Amino acid sequence: MITRFAPSPTGPLHLGHAFSALCAFDLARENNGLFLLRIEDIDQSRARPEWETLIYEDLKWLDITWEPDVIRQSERLGAYRAGLKTLEQMGVLYNCTCNRRDIIEAANAPQEGAPMLGPDGIVYPGTCRDKNRDNSIDYSLPIRLDANVAFDALDDLLSWSDNGVITMDKDEFLKSIGDVVLSRKDMGTSYHLSVVIDDAAQHITDVVRGEDLAEATAIHVLLQRLLGLPTPNYHHHRLIRDEEGKRLAKRDDARAISQYRDSGATPADIRQMVGLAQVS
Repeated sequence: MITRFAPSPTGPLHLGHAFSALCAFDLARENNGLFLLRIEDIDQSRARPEWETLIYEDLKWLDITWEPDVIRQSERLGAYRAGLKTLEQMGVLYNCTCNRRDIIEAANAPQEGAPMLGPDGIVYPGTCRDKNRDNSIDYSLPIRLDANVAFDALDDLLSWSDNGVITMDKDEFLKSIGDVVLSRKDMGTSYHLSVVIDDAAQHITDVVRGEDLAEATAIHVLLQRLLGLPTPNYHHHRLIRDEEGKRLAKRDDARAISQYRDSGATPADIRQMVGLAQVS
């Protein structure tokens, strides 16, 4: 078993991050497996070296250890471009020049009815799909996955393990998810593409992450199938929420691990706060 924790260095780790990291670490340790660390810093406009340093300090303070050779996504753009090239050769990509306002207006057109919300917000209405289908891919522009064509390249529906076997067919994918962005302008990749390629590169067998990412799993399984990559087992855990029931975000500095550490809390205190037993 190989698990991982993949934080973004865009702010301090909070209790929710601690819970996710501890869940993945405990699962690997209980199964005599390996726990890996990956720094997801593809958004260089927000990533900061000081936040990455703090990630290491917080994890060490929580008594979490990881295998050497931490992967940093900003150093793997070549791998993501190779993945895009493979998908381009399959004819499942197209450029999209729509901005957020264009998508909202198209999705709210009278003939469309109420817009569907998917893992990335409003399900893309396909404005650029036919317009740019026969054009060569411009890697300086945003790139979307043509989900309809992608599914036609498969011979059955998607399936994966997440506390039982989950399946999704083409019609459900198109309706609830649609054509997701695989490469953003000035970034060269996206979360969906990079996480799939990196999980395969690190030989991750079990992905442990929050239930807020459960809806994105179908995207990742589809990309794994297209790229010929293995599909890990998925474990989506509950979210740590504040007193009003909202999930924690990095703006919640009052719940930052470093704040608890500086105030004299112990790693055992953090485990108790998030409802995890101490593992010997």
